[in-house]
Amino acid sequence: MEAGLIRRLRSGWTDTIVVCGKCSKKLDGGFGEGGRTSLVKALRKRLGLGKGRKAAVGIVETKCLGVCPKRAVVVACAGEWLVVPAGENVDAVASALGLAAPISANDSASGLIAASVMRSSRLLPSSRRYARDDDQNGEPLLGVVERS
Repeated sequence: MEAGLIRRLRSGWTDTIVVCGKCSKKLDGGFGEGGRTSLVKALRKRLGLGKGRKAAVGIVETKCLGVCPKRAVVVACAGEWLVVPAGENVDAVASALGLAAPISANDSASGLIAASVMRSSRLLPSSRRYARDDDQNGEPLLGVVERS
């Protein structure tokens, strides 16, 4: 390959979640049934995500993020860092990250419900932005808005 040649690769990621690997290693799992699964694996399994660039959301375990809480894992997601205690319900973690479970088993291959993945201020690599509004009952309404 020639030096200086930058190539772009297509990815299905609409969001990236970074999980501290040092915290995960200290807990020796801590999530899922029996508390023996790492947070990364538990989130991927619960949300029906795969690994790699074809997944709907990238959930990546990295080196130490430098916070180092006791009996918890640090999770970073677009301007927010969460400290997730060991044994926390994986659904609660997904909800705090703004992620939702697949609609059905048939839909799990595509990953997540796209409208519930993004928070209002995040921009996608494409020309779309997810907007969040509340209806009159206080329920959040999510939709895609074209970016100008």
